[in-house]
Amino acid sequence: MNTRVTIAGVELKNPVMTASGTFGSGEEYGEFVDLSLLGAVVTKGVSNVPWPGNSTPRIAETYGGMINAIGLQNPGIDVFVRRDIPFLKKHDTKIIVNVCGKTTEDYVEVVERLAGEPVDLLEINISCPNVKEGGIAFGQDPKAVEAITREVKRHAAQPVIMKLSPNVTDITVMAKAAQAGGADAISLINTLTGMKIDINRRTFAVANKTGGLSGPAIKPVAVRMVYQAAQAVKLPVIGMGGIMTADDAVEFILAGATAVSVGTANFHDPYATAKIADGIRAYMERQGVEDIRELIGAVK
Repeated sequence: MNTRVTIAGVELKNPVMTASGTFGSGEEYGEFVDLSLLGAVVTKGVSNVPWPGNSTPRIAETYGGMINAIGLQNPGIDVFVRRDIPFLKKHDTKIIVNVCGKTTEDYVEVVERLAGEPVDLLEINISCPNVKEGGIAFGQDPKAVEAITREVKRHAAQPVIMKLSPNVTDITVMAKAAQAGGADAISLINTLTGMKIDINRRTFAVANKTGGLSGPAIKPVAVRMVYQAAQAVKLPVIGMGGIMTADDAVEFILAGATAVSVGTANFHDPYATAKIADGIRAYMERQGVEDIRELIGAVK
């Protein structure tokens, strides 16, 4: 039985990876999950300089999920290269580095620093606010999506995955813009913008007022957008958004995802990624599917 999938020439032993920001850079979950069981580990967002993140409180539980406004806190590329890559290289899994920035130059600086490092793919988080454009996210303007994709590709040694924001009118426009810019793959969806108010304290549940909604509540939106994007472009799609079980993962694969990222489930169950990888194999056995590629985009 074959569970291997290929994204931009990089072969993964199975289609299950972690979602950026929910798994640290692997070490936090290493005592629970054998990282070698996963197709890939996607790191927490890495910026050119350390980012302190937003004020606390930064996380709130919601019905069917959670809201986070961490603000992409991370120690920066220097610490990441020195500390996290050597840890990940000890495991038989692919390394995907999530890159964040506030200007195009920020992204390019990180991508150039990673050019000589032993990482397999780059995932570019374009849900970051573009400070030069008044704070609108790069991923909410198709011209900005195409421009930053093209610029990152000019400097990248590894294949580039553009991570798309769902906070747009038409996801296919953004997927096509990423493809036009030369993306090697796309991943979606990032979190939906949400809000929760603490009625007892009569204030916002997170200090940032709004945050990113993730978890099972957003899965139907995510499946729909993955399907639409997969139909719109000729790029591998990595699907995510509320995947808690292997059945959820298979749903994304049938919609057109070549691979899937598991995020919020890790907070609920640290073993979730490994369980989902096992569950996909069990589903294939029950269904008599010899090659996972038979399932990718099978629902038209």
